Amino acid sequence: MKRLTALMLTIVFVCMAVLSGCGLSATDNSENSSSASTASGSSASDGDGLKVGFIFIGSVGDVGYTYAHDQGRLYLEKTLKDKGVTTVKVENVPETAEVEKSINNLIDQGCKAIFATSYGYMEFVEKAAKEHPDVKFFHCSGYKSNTTNFVNYFGQIEEGRYLSGIVAGLKTKTNKIGYVAAMQIPEVIRGIDFFTLGVRSVNPDAVVSVKWTNTWYDPQVEKDAATALLNEGNDVIAQHQDSTAAQIAAQEKNAFAIGYNSDSSKAAPKAYLTAPIWNWGVYYVDQVQKILDGTWKAENYLGGMKDGVVDIGPISDLVEADIKAKVEDAKKKILDGSLNIFAGPIKDQTGTVKIPEGKVMTVEEQQSCKWFVEGVNGKIDN
Repeated sequence: MKRLTALMLTIVFVCMAVLSGCGLSATDNSENSSSASTASGSSASDGDGLKVGFIFIGSVGDVGYTYAHDQGRLYLEKTLKDKGVTTVKVENVPETAEVEKSINNLIDQGCKAIFATSYGYMEFVEKAAKEHPDVKFFHCSGYKSNTTNFVNYFGQIEEGRYLSGIVAGLKTKTNKIGYVAAMQIPEVIRGIDFFTLGVRSVNPDAVVSVKWTNTWYDPQVEKDAATALLNEGNDVIAQHQDSTAAQIAAQEKNAFAIGYNSDSSKAAPKAYLTAPIWNWGVYYVDQVQKILDGTWKAENYLGGMKDGVVDIGPISDLVEADIKAKVEDAKKKILDGSLNIFAGPIKDQTGTVKIPEGKVMTVEEQQSCKWFVEGVNGKIDN
């Protein structure tokens, strides 16, 4: 009876959202609770089509990482709706045993494919894949997988970060750029590195200073870190965080900001310059279509701008035309292959050559990167 009541409440909520025209809101955030809901346009009672589950670490209203993944989910639903694809999402799932509960809940609802979208979900997804061989599992940003029903996926967002670094490097007046960073893991570290390489490709005198927050989503902690960087003389703030707090801090200090995940210009219009962004729907549609076609294979994925899964977002009017032109030129070269941002020579922050000239950073080297490039002012503790 409780399950029936919960289901009816969910359906009522979704109907009200559709009728009132409400979309995703940055203020609609129940960050301390987990909530499962059926996506708009899908039906929990659909029995013939493929049901796909999504596990999110935050709220779809964060205008950041979770929002970008949810836009991909909605794109999947819209694109493959006529083929019977429906989705179920669970928000605000911490990187704890709650992941396992959420997976089991989605399987109980009939999900045969599950996308788990946070790095710390990996061990739980690996365990679930062994226990449920008939379900296909996709883990975002990790490194573990198997050859049957468990893969990891990510994108070379470093390409977008490199381009946004060009913007930051040409907008700074102090040659001091701050970076609010979440966790000391390869994903975040290499993002800082390639942002810095973009900065120094146009401004070799600029330095990127890093402050760790040790959280993916905590607006107050993120804002405090950004404010500290601004007080140290950094006049452009970049981020690897899920909220827009660092951008808001920059606006309050009359500085500039580089966002992340999606176009968040409305949050800080007087500071926002651009952002490296995700288009997760490209991957989600491709994988689900292959499942429907019976051609799916357990293959790990690392896509780039050529695939359309990553990009640089719209560049604001705060950025001069000549800077925009430099970004477009670099983007064109990345797409045609004449610029490989992973090619050497690349030095670490001590000046030691890590990737020699003539060599290209391998995927394995990218995914295990635990060192900063020359031009980064920061420390990695582990």
